[in-house]
Amino acid sequence: MIPRLSMLAITGLILSLSAQAGSLLPPDVTLETVINAGAISDPLAARHAGDGSGRLFIVEQAGTIRILDNTDTLLATPFINLADRISAGGERGLLGLDFHPDYENNGLFYVNYSAGNGSPFVTGTTVVSEFQVSGNPNIGDPNSERVLLTIRQDFSNHNGGDIHFGADGFLYIGMGDGGDGNDTCNRSQTLDPANIVTTGPCLDDITVAMLGKMLRIDVDNTTPAGGNGLCGAAGDGSAAYAIPIDNPFIGADPDSACDEVWSYGVRNPFRFSFDRLTGDMFIGDVGQGTWEEVSFEPFDTAGGLNYGWRICEGEFLRGSTVNACTTGVLPILAYPSSGDCSVEGGYRYRGPVTSLNGLYMYGDFCTGNIRFARENSPGVWESEVVDTIGFGLTAFGEDQQGRIYVVSQNDGLLRFEGDEILILEDGFENQVARSRTGK
Repeated sequence: MIPRLSMLAITGLILSLSAQAGSLLPPDVTLETVINAGAISDPLAARHAGDGSGRLFIVEQAGTIRILDNTDTLLATPFINLADRISAGGERGLLGLDFHPDYENNGLFYVNYSAGNGSPFVTGTTVVSEFQVSGNPNIGDPNSERVLLTIRQDFSNHNGGDIHFGADGFLYIGMGDGGDGNDTCNRSQTLDPANIVTTGPCLDDITVAMLGKMLRIDVDNTTPAGGNGLCGAAGDGSAAYAIPIDNPFIGADPDSACDEVWSYGVRNPFRFSFDRLTGDMFIGDVGQGTWEEVSFEPFDTAGGLNYGWRICEGEFLRGSTVNACTTGVLPILAYPSSGDCSVEGGYRYRGPVTSLNGLYMYGDFCTGNIRFARENSPGVWESEVVDTIGFGLTAFGEDQQGRIYVVSQNDGLLRFEGDEILILEDGFENQVARSRTGK
């Protein structure tokens, strides 16, 4: 083990974790400021490109993506500015970012945003698009947009917005239930597009059948015109994406679910992630007002899981603290929505700080509480609050080395530091080489 010099001695920007914190906080770990809040505006995500550059890409809600270089310097020029086509504010904006698994060679990256007045789509529509980096590696080309998928939203909230490539090479998209409260339009439990609610404020549009779901698509192939079970296809059946052959509802007879759907029964999976070592998925699902929860999906799951909303919230029937839920898959972690109010799903640590290895880190927007969770036996987790940074915690991020960041509107960008092991030149990337389909 090689001890790391404290950043306190270098920058004076350390934020000490509470001395009263519990047993899940390793004694060598500190949370340190990397970027002050004033330098970035309404940050919502932090991603790496997997290209060995050491850069971190920070998503700002209004439509820009900023670059933190490998010296922890925030570059003045944004990587890309998409504000001219985005509706930002409340729960809308530039909500998600990820880079193609072969980004180092093809320069393709993907975003999830809410359509604005400069877009050809109805304001508030979820847009998932592909972009290309320019000849300058620090500049993306805003004119290279290839729209993959659009999904209408019944209301302005619960857009989900996170996107990640899984270890299988496919793009996963988290979609909220379309908004308002208590899933007014029953999107989360409605699989058959023929059964979507279309009365009152609920839209009569086939794409809303993908709300309240986790989606999984193949961005490297397209779908030709013709009959299929895609809910996001053009009028002739063609689509700018394809469906993995083992998606759970593909070829349903009759077409009782959208082929894009991987799992369902989520309320607002604003932030989810994959364990870079195992490929397992952690879904932070924001609660209605009683429970905040994190669901877990092992890599070898065949999809089609029901996570329970709007029937259930946490481990109980919706709105209850005593009546047990008997529908779908229960969360591995849950805490009351009292003071806390909006879970921010994080990452399971697989980076260079040995004392953090295997801990799942997540938090809450309203209190800024940061929680660590540990799996003590298969499926049995314990969790505790290890620190509080205050209101506005929006996300967690992971760099190519596996170090974890906290993203906050009011505290900027922070990083967990501790005693590190030696890091290979290419970090810990590509540890998961398995595939559901051989891709």
